[in-house]
Amino acid sequence: MMLEKLFKLKAHNTTVRTEIIAGITTFLAMAYILFVNPSILGATGMDKGAVFVATCLAAAIGCVLMGLIANYPIALAPGMGLNAFFTYTVVLHMGYTWQVALGAVFLSAVIFFALSIFKIREWIIASIPLPLRAGIGAGIGLFLALIALEGAGIVVDNPATLVGIGDLTKPGPLLAMLGFIVIVVLEARRVTGAVLIGILLVTFISMGIGLSPFAGVFSAPPSIAPTFMQLDIAGAFNVGLVSVIFAFLFVDVFDNTGTLLGVTKRAGLADEQGNVPKMGRALIADSAAALFGSLLGTSTTTSYVESAAGVSAGGRTGLTAIVVAVLFLLALFFSPLASSVPVYATAPALLFVAVLMASGLAEIDWKDITTAAPVTVTALAMPLTYSIANGIAFGFITWTLVKLLSGRTKEVNAALVILSILFVIKLGWLSA
Repeated sequence: MMLEKLFKLKAHNTTVRTEIIAGITTFLAMAYILFVNPSILGATGMDKGAVFVATCLAAAIGCVLMGLIANYPIALAPGMGLNAFFTYTVVLHMGYTWQVALGAVFLSAVIFFALSIFKIREWIIASIPLPLRAGIGAGIGLFLALIALEGAGIVVDNPATLVGIGDLTKPGPLLAMLGFIVIVVLEARRVTGAVLIGILLVTFISMGIGLSPFAGVFSAPPSIAPTFMQLDIAGAFNVGLVSVIFAFLFVDVFDNTGTLLGVTKRAGLADEQGNVPKMGRALIADSAAALFGSLLGTSTTTSYVESAAGVSAGGRTGLTAIVVAVLFLLALFFSPLASSVPVYATAPALLFVAVLMASGLAEIDWKDITTAAPVTVTALAMPLTYSIANGIAFGFITWTLVKLLSGRTKEVNAALVILSILFVIKLGWLSA
C-alpha cells in the first residue's frame, strides 16, 4: 500500500482512518486563520480575496512539505503574531509598502532555510535564555490582545490618556465580547473547532441583524494575481529593515521550534531527553513553506500549535498533515464566507490566541528580579510600542545589561552581547 510505504503507519501504530480524523480535527482547530489572515493583511491595502487564496495555498504547500519531508502530524499556515507584525509594525507603523514587507518575509525565509541546513539554528536557540523566549511569546500575545480590543472597538485612542474604553453599547464590541466568551467556554468543554465556531457564530448573528452583508458561502476562488509574485526583494535590503527581517526570522525560529517540541512530545515522537529526531527536516519544510508563502502573497508560514488537537485525536504521521492540506485546498471555494466576516468576529479569535501566548509567563521565576525585569520589559514593550521588533530589542538590551551589572555573567553569552549592541545601534541611530 502506497500510504503505508510513504508514512509507515504500522510502525507508528496508527491507521488511515485515525489519520484522516486527526487531520480534520487539526483543520477545524486552525481554520480560523482563513478569516483572520485576510482581515489583518487586508489592513495594509492588500487584496483580501488574493490573501485568502494565498493563505489556503501557502497552508496546503506547508502541510504537504511537512507530511512528506518530515512525516510529522504537524500542520502549517501563516502565523498569528507574524501577520500582525507584518501589518501593524512594518507597513502601518514604519511606513513600508506591503510589497517590501513581503520581500522581508522572503529574505527571512531564505536565512531560516540556510540556518536549518547548516545547523546554525541550534546555536541561536541555545543562546537565547528560556525566560526571554517566554517573554517574547507573551509579548506577542499582549500585542495581539491590543489589536483585537482595538479592532472590536472595545479600546479606542484617547488624546488625554493615550487609550480609553470604546462605546460598549454598540453592537460590534458586544458581539466581540460574546464571541470571546463562547470560544473560551467551548475550549474549556474540549469542543473541537471552538475558535472557528466563535467566529462563525458572531458572523451569522451580525448578518442576521443586518450589521454586515452576506456575500454567500461558495464560489470559484478569487484571483491571486494582486499578490502573486508582488514582493519587492530589492526594497527589503533597506538598512532600516535589518531588524524587521531579524524579527521575522527570530519569531519564526522560536515559534517553530517551540511548536515542534511541544507537539512531537505530545505525540510520543520525541526521545527521553525531549529531542525531536527529524527536527532538521521539519525546519527545512517550515522555511520552504515560508518561502512559497511570500511568493504567493502572505506573511510568514509557520507550524501551528493547534496540530496538538489532531495529535490528541490519534494523528501520528505526515498523513495527518496531508489531510489538512487537502482541506485547505477545498476551503478555496469558501471565499465569499471569508469576505463576509467582520472585524469584530475575528477579534475574539485574536484575543483567545493572546491568552494562550501570554500563559508562557507562568514559567518565569518572578522572585529573581534580574530575570523578571527583562521579561516584563519585553512583554510590555511590544503592545506599547506597537512593534514585536522593539520588544525583542528592549528585552535583549535589558537582559544583557542587568545580568552583567549584577555580576551574573554566566547568564550572558557572546550572541546576546552582539545582538544587544546591534539593537542599541538600531534603536539609537537607525530608528525607523
